[in-house]
Amino acid sequence: MGLIIGRLIPVVVVRLDGTAPRVNWGAALALLLGAGVVGGLAWNTWQSLHKKHQRMTSEHGVTMLALAKASAAVGALFAGVYGGFALAFVNSTDSPLGRERVFHAGGAAIAGLLLMVAGLLLERALRVPGDDNEGKGGKGKPVPDGTPA
Repeated sequence: MGLIIGRLIPVVVVRLDGTAPRVNWGAALALLLGAGVVGGLAWNTWQSLHKKHQRMTSEHGVTMLALAKASAAVGALFAGVYGGFALAFVNSTDSPLGRERVFHAGGAAIAGLLLMVAGLLLERALRVPGDDNEGKGGKGKPVPDGTPA
């Protein structure tokens, strides 16, 4: 959806007698900063839960999960919009302004993909150790006396 929107932005703006907007490096840097923060949280969460076997409060876990899902969705949306915008100017890379739009929007699309991946990694880090059988229809690990858990 974002790819289609980004591809149509220049067409719609030109049809309305305007000039297609220029993308500066600020968008890419902001998305890259967000990806760094969410990636750092993912690494810290993975270390805390899976390596050090520390516990997390349910409120903190739900907040982190909401951040992870929002980061993945927003990163995917921005990657699509900026990727579509860059695709709209691929044929005009012979002009300096066209080349600038492709490189800047392409950089922002890559930063959006990094934000999406960081969000997915945070979501993966929040999985509780030992939850592998829940999603597969298993009954859980048996208790030592042989009765199911």
